[in-house]
Amino acid sequence: MKVQESRENYLETILILKNRNGYVRSVDIARELDFSKPSVSRAMSVLRGAGCITMEESGLITLTDKGRAIAENIYARHRLLTSFFTRLGVDPQIAAEDACRVEHVIHEETFDRLRAYMQAEGIPTDE
Repeated sequence: MKVQESRENYLETILILKNRNGYVRSVDIARELDFSKPSVSRAMSVLRGAGCITMEESGLITLTDKGRAIAENIYARHRLLTSFFTRLGVDPQIAAEDACRVEHVIHEETFDRLRAYMQAEGIPTDE
């Protein structure tokens, strides 16, 4: 996994967990991604150094504006791609897994055109 892809996955997971639970801790991320606590701790240190998150002494993790922008962009891509793939008849679980891979590498122009196509066809882009 490329460094940027890993960073984007962590930020997207933080956003999802915050929306789901109202809070995020390293242990929640480790559980959600099935990663070891030391791996998540190292990643949080890198994200903190990059200005994408803050961590309170209590262990609560918060996205900065920079981190939130990245996370929301990736999550929007994930939702649109998953919707598109399932509309093609792909099993929802496979569609979500493939969307998770594609969301990191699809060119912005391709993504914008796909979104415009889906909107023009009246296909929901946020399932």
